[in-house]
Amino acid sequence: MMKYFLVIGLGSFGYHMVKALSEKGMDVAAIDRDRAKIDSVKDFAVKAAIVDAVGPEVLKKFAAQEAAAVVVAVGPRTEDSIFIVHLLKEMGVKRIIAKANSEAHAQILAIVGAEEVILPEKDTAVRVASHLVDVNVLDYLPLSGGYSIQKIVPPEKFVGRSIRELDLRNLHDIHVIAVRHSGGPEALVIPRADYVIKKDDLLVVIGDEKSLEKIARG
Repeated sequence: MMKYFLVIGLGSFGYHMVKALSEKGMDVAAIDRDRAKIDSVKDFAVKAAIVDAVGPEVLKKFAAQEAAAVVVAVGPRTEDSIFIVHLLKEMGVKRIIAKANSEAHAQILAIVGAEEVILPEKDTAVRVASHLVDVNVLDYLPLSGGYSIQKIVPPEKFVGRSIRELDLRNLHDIHVIAVRHSGGPEALVIPRADYVIKKDDLLVVIGDEKSLEKIARG
């Protein structure tokens, strides 16, 4: 069954969210108060409507409760996004993702019910900084509690050694959750302890960020 998503607010973030979800074959509905922004997504949204104010009736009309996730990205209207997230939480929406304008805004959105809060500029800066400082890091996803998931090129000291021999779990609180050969689509999910790491492997690891930084820098 095809998943349904609702995106509220069509600034740059909201627009690209609608487009990306649609390109992945999802049914996406969009709401915004600007006619030009609504027109910009009509070719790939299953439903797009101009709405001046988002309230309970509008959310019910757009079947927010049935959505796999609702993305709240209403731009600079801080009070509006907080109110909308609160309404969605009260309605029992399965998953609420909200775009924040500041750290304080992000904290409030989390308190009123957003499951995931995104600060686009900050998140992008952190990812780019990781690439600049840690040359072995190819991708980066921050998690709570000082942990992250990263895709890395194995340091030279890893090559030719098995996962058991490296003992990353006990020594550094790091887990290798997948191995992919560079240039190949196949992924070896949860590799065996006796898997020997090769020079052209890409490792997907999860663990303590400080430990991952040390390893990434060799």
